[in-house]
Amino acid sequence: MGDDWLSQRAQAAEQAVPGGFDLSECVREPIHLLGGVQSYGTLLAVDAATGLVDTAAANTGPLLGVPAEDLVGGPVTRVVEPDDWNEALEATSGADAPSAALPVTAGTGSSRGTFDLSVHRSGELLVLEFEPRDERQAFLFSGFYQGVRRALARLRSASTVTDGCRTAVKEIRSLTGFDRVVAYRFDGPDGPGEVVAEEVTDAWEPWLGLWFPATDIPPQARRLYQDNWIRVITDVDDPTVRLHPQVRQSTGRPLDLSGAALRTVSEFHLEYLRNIRVRSSMSVSVMREGRLWGLIACHGAEPKVLAPEVRSACELFGAAFSLQLAAIEERERADGFARSGARAGAVAELLDADVEASLLRHDEAFRGLTNADGVALVRSGRLVTAGLPLPDRLASELGRRAALMTPGTVWATDRLPELLAEAGTGTGTGTGTGTDTEAERGPIAEPDGVAGLLMVSLGRSGEFLAWTRAERPMPREWAADPAAPVRVGPRGERLTPRGSGAVFRSVMRGRSLPWTAQDQSAALEMWRLLTGLVLRHANELGRLNDELRMINVDLDSFAHAAAHDLKEPLRGISNAATFTLEDAADDLDATSVRRLETMQRLAGRMDELLNSLLHYARLGRGGVERTDVPLDDVVDAALEVAGPRLADEHVTVVRPATLGRVRADPDRLYEILVNLLVNAAKYAADRPDRTVEITVATVPTQDGAGREQAVLVRDNGIGIPPGRQSEVFDLFRRLHGPAEYGGGTGVGLAVVKRIVERHGGRLWLESEPGQGTAFYFTLGDPGPAASGSA
Repeated sequence: MGDDWLSQRAQAAEQAVPGGFDLSECVREPIHLLGGVQSYGTLLAVDAATGLVDTAAANTGPLLGVPAEDLVGGPVTRVVEPDDWNEALEATSGADAPSAALPVTAGTGSSRGTFDLSVHRSGELLVLEFEPRDERQAFLFSGFYQGVRRALARLRSASTVTDGCRTAVKEIRSLTGFDRVVAYRFDGPDGPGEVVAEEVTDAWEPWLGLWFPATDIPPQARRLYQDNWIRVITDVDDPTVRLHPQVRQSTGRPLDLSGAALRTVSEFHLEYLRNIRVRSSMSVSVMREGRLWGLIACHGAEPKVLAPEVRSACELFGAAFSLQLAAIEERERADGFARSGARAGAVAELLDADVEASLLRHDEAFRGLTNADGVALVRSGRLVTAGLPLPDRLASELGRRAALMTPGTVWATDRLPELLAEAGTGTGTGTGTGTDTEAERGPIAEPDGVAGLLMVSLGRSGEFLAWTRAERPMPREWAADPAAPVRVGPRGERLTPRGSGAVFRSVMRGRSLPWTAQDQSAALEMWRLLTGLVLRHANELGRLNDELRMINVDLDSFAHAAAHDLKEPLRGISNAATFTLEDAADDLDATSVRRLETMQRLAGRMDELLNSLLHYARLGRGGVERTDVPLDDVVDAALEVAGPRLADEHVTVVRPATLGRVRADPDRLYEILVNLLVNAAKYAADRPDRTVEITVATVPTQDGAGREQAVLVRDNGIGIPPGRQSEVFDLFRRLHGPAEYGGGTGVGLAVVKRIVERHGGRLWLESEPGQGTAFYFTLGDPGPAASGSA
């Protein structure tokens, strides 16, 4: 029955679809539910609560003395001693209990004998695996233990990953006696694998340096390797033993054999081993940070049964090797951090308060820190790049990833196009040293020549610092053509034999040079130094803001005093002078009357100054409420106030048909225009014909992109000497006497300057004596740009 079933599986593997061999069937095969075990041992699955046998291998009759059909439904103590059963329960009790190995005497009648019993839990079941113990080859634990100790000591002396792999394959071959042992490293979780170390008998061809297609170890096999440290196949031609019942009544599925050492093997894998002329094999998982880093793969030319102690030693060695790899990588990272710290510090010293500008000035030093082709910084929504360009859409996508990362987390990849393609098709999330969580994204951005990326998150708002590398085509030698893993043979389409005799050479595209631990350490140190710099600037800015707040408080107090405390006695002085003139005018001499009138005039002047000061102070506290304003409407409103003064000075206002629109606070913009128009009217007095033209228009500025518009108010009055042009914006500063050119307090242009600054804009003038003055101002964020013509 077992042979018939095996034959059916072989046919299904070879003819999965009409006309040939379909590797997609291999990828989808549930290899943990194949319903059979290797024949050199037997298996029972027992309900842990009741002790009743749920499932039994079909060979329990010859090995344990009771047929599987008779065992199922009965007590396990029929073939296992009660004490051994209780010990198995106790050894595997508790949550996440490990598997256990016990030497036991089991079976009945003539089949009673000594077995190595392996026990593990599978849900509510306790799975018992029995392997006959050959007392003639009794396991000499003491001698073997010393060999294992020596092997582990040699492993601990390895200083590099390559050295560790070489030591691992040599010691595993010494422990097991296989003909070939290789260290096989995966290129990413779902990628192909490379043989990085090898110990092989002279009769076998070498595989060192060869790459094997990813389909050789499909995803479900990798998951099992990740859950189980070791996998042994004693004989590829073993007559697989089926389980009884083949499908469990409680679940409607075969027994889950994920944790079983005796679990049968997929016929696809057996076919693979036969094609590379392997009769027995063992695989030991190599883990890194909870993921499958690679395998130590062992091959034998003849069937080989490994005692549980040997398997346990290999499993221990695999765990120790994984820890050693982690230690090596941590040591390399620590050494890299030490070497890169000084370099990062030297680069950080080139930074100043304007981080973006200093990065552009010293981009070669930044790129040299990690041997990168480009560098990019995103801060406050602004992207700055140097060297290899980073497309805007890709920068936005990286910003979304950075926002999900903990600040200071480093994420690196040498295959960015591949990851973007996977994210676009939903086939994966990529790999990196930081978070693997993907942000929700729209269409995937093309990397445009960027193949490698080393990024460190600067904050939860999506800010990041990144280094980029261009594509570096890399040659590879494959043990088989990865694009054609099957070929036509005498028995139909078969898995292609692997080996150096069938080397297929190709060039990998879309990859950059890989990022080293030193590169990543440099990025992390740069983040630390950059964060410290920004924090220092933030602290300094906070201190200055505190000082500014205190100054504003003092200014508010002064304005309040000016509005109330100072004006009150001033009104008293003015009223006293007025009442004296009214009540005693006939009794005062001319000099006294003149002095009282001067007192009245000066009190009025002082009142105007205090009102102007109060208004100027309040401008600093009030907010700016921008709206989309028609500039023509604001000019019209300003002319209603300034118009009479302009008419008195015989001034003509020239303006285009339309001035367009601006983004501004309409009340504050109105105040700007009133002050500028009145100012222009004041200084028209010296024109002989007393006819002055004032032009109001909008003009483009030289901001480098033509995006900013300035409002212009120009007169052809007396002009301003070059050496005194900056003085006109000072508070209470007039270039003429108090009574000249219409008088005033010298506050109007200072108010204009303060309002423009509150908008985030700029104010400047162009003037020549006798040729008039042109005042220009912008209003910060252009929004819908002002338009019009001069």
